[in-house]
Amino acid sequence: MIVLLGVLVVVLGFATRRNPLLVVGVAGIVTGLLAKLSPVEILRTFGESFASSRSVTIFAITLPVIGLLERNGLQQQARTLIGKLGTKLTTGRFLTLYLLLRQVTAAVGLQTIGGPAQSVRPMIAPMAEAATERRNGGRPLPEKVREKVRSHAAGTDTVGLFFGEDCFLAIGSILLITGLVNSTYDTHLEPLHLALWAIPSAVCAFFIHGGRLLRLDRTLERELVTANAQLAVEREDAMGRGEGALGSGEGALRRGEEGGAAK
Repeated sequence: MIVLLGVLVVVLGFATRRNPLLVVGVAGIVTGLLAKLSPVEILRTFGESFASSRSVTIFAITLPVIGLLERNGLQQQARTLIGKLGTKLTTGRFLTLYLLLRQVTAAVGLQTIGGPAQSVRPMIAPMAEAATERRNGGRPLPEKVREKVRSHAAGTDTVGLFFGEDCFLAIGSILLITGLVNSTYDTHLEPLHLALWAIPSAVCAFFIHGGRLLRLDRTLERELVTANAQLAVEREDAMGRGEGALGSGEGALRRGEEGGAAK
């Protein structure tokens, strides 16, 4: 069981906000050393795992496709669609609907239908931003508010996938748990049992995170009011400084003219 200390490395790395790739790599090396593997065997294991997992290199196809779609106006079309759906579809309500859709699709095995690259960045985040801009009178969002909307869009996708995929019988985590428990404790645990027990967790996750998303509308509204008020004050100060500088220039010009007349 000492090899499981590699999990502690992952927890500490993520808790201290280190680079995820570096954390996972170090955790793999620590686990290999605790399992008394030689450096060559650890390196061979890394290579075999990378070569056998084709999903690791799927970004080579995903990124060009997403870039091509964005270049041809995918984000703008997503914003336009939100504008046609009416004022009742707020940012929180839209993200709650996406949370439900993400959980349902993940529960039937469609885990890769969404994701940060496939759906959040090109469609979900721009649509959520458009809903917030509509509540802001069509004005551009402050950078802080924009980043908050984007982070909630990405978080909604993660929560929906995490708690929805365990309801699917053939997901890797379910098969790993059943295989480990059956071989270690000499039991006969079926994947259906775990999938059924995952449903209450998914339902609770939907209501808890859905409530947070609905409260997001009020939070964004308060932040927009504060940001707009601060922007108005800054504009007034800038106009005041401009008028003061103009008045000083006119006064200097007048004094110069008076001095010339006196001479």
